[in-house]
Amino acid sequence: MNLVIVESPAKAKTIEKYLGPDFEVIASYGHVRDLVPKEGAVDTANGFAMKYQIIDRNEKHVQAIAKKLKGATALYLATDPDREGEAISWHLYELLKGRKQLGDRPVHRVVFNEITKRAVQEAVANPRELSYDLVNAQQARRALDYLVGFNLSPLLWKKIRRGLSAGRVQSPALRLICERENEIEAFVQQEYWTIEADAAKDAKSFSAKLTTFGGEKVEQFTITDEARATEVRQTLEQAANGKLKVEQVERKQRKRHPAPPFITSTLQQEAARKLGFTTQRTMRVAQQLYEGVDVGGGAVGLISYMRTDSVNLAQEAVEEIRAYVTERYGAVDLPDQPRLFKTKAKNAQEAHEAIRPTSILREPAVVKAHLTPEQFRLYELIWKRTLACQMAHALINQVAVDLSAGEGNLLRATGSIIAEPGFMRVYLEGRDDAKSADDDEERMLPEMQVGDLVDLLAIRPEQHFTEPPPRYSEASLVKELEEFGIGRPSTYASIISTLQDREYVILDKKRFSPTDVGRVVNKFLTEYFPAYVDYDFTARLEDELDAVSRGEEEWVPLLENFWKPFKELVDHTQENVKRSDVTQEKLDELCPKCGGPLSIRLGRNGRFIGCTNYPDCDYTRDLNADKAEAEAPEIVEGRVCPECGSPLEIKRGRYGKFIGCSAYPKCKHIEPLEKPEDTGVVCPTCQKGTLQKKKSRRGKIFYSCSTYPKCDYAVWDEPIAEPCPKCGWAVMTIKTTKTKGAAKVCPQKECGYREPLDQPETQEAES
Repeated sequence: MNLVIVESPAKAKTIEKYLGPDFEVIASYGHVRDLVPKEGAVDTANGFAMKYQIIDRNEKHVQAIAKKLKGATALYLATDPDREGEAISWHLYELLKGRKQLGDRPVHRVVFNEITKRAVQEAVANPRELSYDLVNAQQARRALDYLVGFNLSPLLWKKIRRGLSAGRVQSPALRLICERENEIEAFVQQEYWTIEADAAKDAKSFSAKLTTFGGEKVEQFTITDEARATEVRQTLEQAANGKLKVEQVERKQRKRHPAPPFITSTLQQEAARKLGFTTQRTMRVAQQLYEGVDVGGGAVGLISYMRTDSVNLAQEAVEEIRAYVTERYGAVDLPDQPRLFKTKAKNAQEAHEAIRPTSILREPAVVKAHLTPEQFRLYELIWKRTLACQMAHALINQVAVDLSAGEGNLLRATGSIIAEPGFMRVYLEGRDDAKSADDDEERMLPEMQVGDLVDLLAIRPEQHFTEPPPRYSEASLVKELEEFGIGRPSTYASIISTLQDREYVILDKKRFSPTDVGRVVNKFLTEYFPAYVDYDFTARLEDELDAVSRGEEEWVPLLENFWKPFKELVDHTQENVKRSDVTQEKLDELCPKCGGPLSIRLGRNGRFIGCTNYPDCDYTRDLNADKAEAEAPEIVEGRVCPECGSPLEIKRGRYGKFIGCSAYPKCKHIEPLEKPEDTGVVCPTCQKGTLQKKKSRRGKIFYSCSTYPKCDYAVWDEPIAEPCPKCGWAVMTIKTTKTKGAAKVCPQKECGYREPLDQPETQEAES
């Protein structure tokens, strides 16, 4: 008997049926070892020797593996095909060898990018040795994260407040969010006007925008007030006298090509845009699809490996897709040659595949009955993107018409129509924070020729105001991290969750904004450790880790080059920077009570303005007091308090705006301003409402029934629509703790069912 080790029981169950009776598959439940959680786990004076210990919760799984190993003739390590998976295999190998449980059995490393019968059997038939280059790259990353965490975190405790921590990769991500917030606050709104005309020809109406006035090109700020806009409108109306003349007609046809198949970052971005999934939710569901789902006839992996930065597709997959396109849509929607895509990611692992269905023949509609709603939605997204990437380009006919309203005044009308949809029959990529360049697609103009006169119906001045740059969404933040080279496919989700868990940022209306503590931490790091939150520095470090994984660099010299200057800076900051230098920001304003200087300070409940002569002077005021005073309470139209009948108002509290009773403090009714995010999980108690994501008064996330107060069922952890295997309760929850990791847990306390979740990507999260 041959023993095969994988990370999770779901993966074990799926691949075991492909290997036959000579193989037994068992799970390690993720990593079995990690660094000793105390100072000195990385010995900087002794070649960065790393001290590991077994993870308590996985001791029983290691013992189960050792028991099975006694009757095995060979050991196959079949963990994920990346450096995290390589490290899991290495740790298990070292642990078993150290306990003298391997004996003289051969140990093989097997990797596959998809869990299908062909891929699994081919990998087992062609094993390789453990890659120590990949292992050392992971060790270097873990050591770097440990050294930063165990040296910067105590510094933050002393200089800001206890309980804070800093990490090597998420600190530049925090800087991105803080810098964007600074841009928004510094933004000065500007007014501008555009002039548009409503016109018609042959009973077909259309609109045109002023582009030239008085012989000069109209720019964004050519017209900046209503008086000038009115003057321009009157001039155009007089010059046109009810008619616009066609001066020029431009017709052209352009091609639009499909987006490449998904890599980790683009899957996370698109799932956020189109499905509203967080990065963690996307990766969790993708892991389920990869490890295997029973779609009739046994479990099968539905997608290829989901942590990848390669846009390559296997030749057999391309051939299958092309055959499917021909049969389903016809040869007209099939390009002459297969499409090849080039990755934009630096140091992409081209040996891996893009994220794709293991078979395009498994149509989403066919497998829908076997999937949870979130599994189906993500699978459908991946399936459509993969199919579309090998289809013909779309052809779009565009037309632009210049019309004159008197000498030197031109207006432009644009429109287009999709002549041949090609790949757009199946899929169109989403966009972030910008109006689509294809807003005019399918907007047709009437047929016009040079010299034609068209009816002028009206000229409309339109007022606009410039807008600040938008806060980052999960999608745009992942995109920015990727463009800067910060992090790698396995780390994007953990970077974002770490920032939220430490309460450095909050996600409001699906946009990130920094908390007061996050701002102070970022200010401290950018002022005193600028090199280590520099985007280029972080990206270069990632490049060096990739070079180690390819065997081009040694990992110990990399750590040596990092450690010495970093430690010197930590020591210097420890001795020379005072707490007040970090937590206070002096203002050019005097205290109205004692005349001393005022400063912005960090308190238990966030930043506030206080006197620097404290404790002799106790003057304080809210940081946003002036703004709050200027804003009169806004009445909620058409609604009254359900408890006392008084008008409801939009108020501002510690956690932002909310709806409250105007009779406060006599009546303390409050409710959220925004509709809570719906998980789609049906309430197990009333079976009528769904569980919604809400925030408690103390800012803690919980999930409660949408029919509240009729039904008061609530849970603290994220619910999933899966029944408990032990007691049959209709929902499970995902609970994550530092000691036990992530697990599916029955929310019924009397049940106590708990099933570990395999989340190997979190091992690259920072300490």
